[in-house]
Amino acid sequence: MLYVIIAEDKAGTLEQRLAARPAHVERLLALQAEGRLILAGPCPAIDSPDPGPAGFSGSVIIAEFASLEAARAWADVDPYIAAGVYEKVVIKPFKKALPA
Repeated sequence: MLYVIIAEDKAGTLEQRLAARPAHVERLLALQAEGRLILAGPCPAIDSPDPGPAGFSGSVIIAEFASLEAARAWADVDPYIAAGVYEKVVIKPFKKALPA
């Protein structure tokens, strides 16, 4: 089943985010290689695709996992959590409707 992972960044953690990004992206690429990643990306803190020093307010990941528990276990060891970037992570089952 698909799950959406919605993470909110702590304020002032852009440097930690940038430092942990390679390890974070590596895990996403592994999901992609397994055919389980639907989409992933950061949420700019301002209305710009390149927010510069304003940084990001969080991330969204939609991926396939065997269960909600498996999605939580995967999210719990994200490098952004270890680096203190994420303040809150919400995981919900997701049903893709469109595009078909």
